[in-house]
Amino acid sequence: MIRVLVIDDSLFIRTVVQDMLSDDPNIQIVGVASDGLEALEKIRDLKPDLITLDIEMPRLDGLSMLGRKKEFDKFPKTLVLSSLTSEGAEMTKRAIALGADDFMLKPRGIKNIREIGGELKQKIKNICTIAYITSKPVLKDSNARNIVLIGSSAGGPPMLDTIVSNLPADLNAAVIITQHMPKGGFTAALAARLNRISPLQIRETENGDLLKNGVVLVSMAGYHTIISSVLDRGGGQSGKIILTDSPPVHNVKPAVDKTFTSAAQVFGSHCVTAILSGMGNDGGEGTLAIKNAGGITLVCREEDCLVYGMARSALSRNCVDHVLALQAIPGKITESIRTISR
Repeated sequence: MIRVLVIDDSLFIRTVVQDMLSDDPNIQIVGVASDGLEALEKIRDLKPDLITLDIEMPRLDGLSMLGRKKEFDKFPKTLVLSSLTSEGAEMTKRAIALGADDFMLKPRGIKNIREIGGELKQKIKNICTIAYITSKPVLKDSNARNIVLIGSSAGGPPMLDTIVSNLPADLNAAVIITQHMPKGGFTAALAARLNRISPLQIRETENGDLLKNGVVLVSMAGYHTIISSVLDRGGGQSGKIILTDSPPVHNVKPAVDKTFTSAAQVFGSHCVTAILSGMGNDGGEGTLAIKNAGGITLVCREEDCLVYGMARSALSRNCVDHVLALQAIPGKITESIRTISR
């Protein structure tokens, strides 16, 4: 049983979060607080396993509250609920730097808050079960000949936890994650927290990044991540990142289709793709391009996804090699990379 304290200055948000979590037999709401000072008192008294934390609150805000973690022998796991603004993105990055374990974006429009219920429960469980990686092996700096491409949107972040925490440190491939998020810094915060739980090195993309074995790049929000061909000193072909500010595709930027289709042209049959939860049609055309290039294509099964639009878009094109349970995807990625590396 995960014991949760809900912290938010909005009575409505506190009530809705309690309601969303109340039907899960593995989660128990032990209390609520409306500001940081009240929350610190209740953490001492109630000793919750996890807190959901608003950042902007009276008396003591969420960032200042995180700054007082050292007052406790054991501070609860922390899930920040962040607003969809550039200021919210900056404060979310600061919260992660101060030790918050994860964050969730509140949907636009307070009436839509219940849309995050399923993802909220999964994030709480992930935070309390997935261990941090305290040290990572030093890998040889080698340009990637193989690439793993992962696409996701709504419901995707907790699924990414499962995947990156179960990929091997010596994966003989580069990995690119394209997760739909608003621009302003949220993808940098996502990369920072994923880096804590994976044996692989994870960071946000930068223009001109060379694709390296054992390195995961999270596509920067607000730009399409394009893969361009590059020859290394030995004459072998690898790839590099080009960030482009071209118009949105499927009303999103970054678009999974842009990354997948460009990777197909560079890496051909040395691509492995996975489509996770997400609404809309992004990813279908890109998965088809990878399949036509001889790559290996995966999608997560519907029962493990919050929304199945992106996966269904790929399935409708008859270009998917394997439909898998979420827990099986990391192993299949690893197996596929070993196969195409021979």
